[in-house]
Amino acid sequence: MSTDTTASVSTHILDTSIGRPAASVAVSLAARSGSDAPYVTLGASATDADGRCKDLPALPEGTTHVRLEFDTETYFSKKQAEAQQDAPRVRDSGAFFPEVTIAFAVVPGEHYHVPLLLNPFGYSVYRGS
Repeated sequence: MSTDTTASVSTHILDTSIGRPAASVAVSLAARSGSDAPYVTLGASATDADGRCKDLPALPEGTTHVRLEFDTETYFSKKQAEAQQDAPRVRDSGAFFPEVTIAFAVVPGEHYHVPLLLNPFGYSVYRGS
């Protein structure tokens, strides 16, 4: 829920290598007030079966920058283990990017939906709606 004095953030992840949501990816949310201030971790969550993080903490008043951190290494390690059960000769060792960190500026009263499009060798993000 956003008010005139705070911004709000949501995210979801789509694993583009399989065309499905990425479930059980750990996501951490941090914020800061001003370019020179340190980031403060506000909380963490994990994506649900639909790849969505529905319980990220609210941003404190005065937040100017937000950082989302995604634990992609654990996600791809689990996917790799599942794939090896069906195809023992799979040679991909997991994610090239073991984590994805996205930092962005926010203004009070706005909602920021930041989807992550993910595959083992790349990712893309954008401001969604």
